[in-house]
Amino acid sequence: MVSYRSSEGGEFKAAFDIFVLGAEDGCISTKELGKVMRMLGQNPTPEELQEMIDEVDEDGSGTVDFDEFLVMMVRCMKDDSKGKSEEELSDLFRMFDKNADGYIDLDELKVMLQATGETITEDDIEELMKDGDKNNDGRIDYDEFLEFMKGVE
Repeated sequence: MVSYRSSEGGEFKAAFDIFVLGAEDGCISTKELGKVMRMLGQNPTPEELQEMIDEVDEDGSGTVDFDEFLVMMVRCMKDDSKGKSEEELSDLFRMFDKNADGYIDLDELKVMLQATGETITEDDIEELMKDGDKNNDGRIDYDEFLEFMKGVE
């Protein structure tokens, strides 16, 4: 089985939930993977997306379930132990922080997630906010964002 710190479990599950929003089968296909990659400023080709899925698709379904997603995350962490660079994460934070007040509030999170074109429920958005808002002040500051995105405590 995949080895990861238990503290990362919630972050991995939250990330997986973002990927599969709107997916009929609850698995990640090239379509869902492409949307999230584009949201992160990447523009992979359909072939690159398929290759990413094929690397971890143990059951040959053409999609990635949660267990396969964990394998993908562990491999990514091994390949790049620092995860995304500080600069990339800073850029992503600024994309979410529309009013540049140093925080991502529920409305800003909602706008960014809805920009993916998926139907996202209020419950989904509130759950993601809860996962990211470690001090429960109703907003995500930069440090909370980094912790959420890197899975580092």
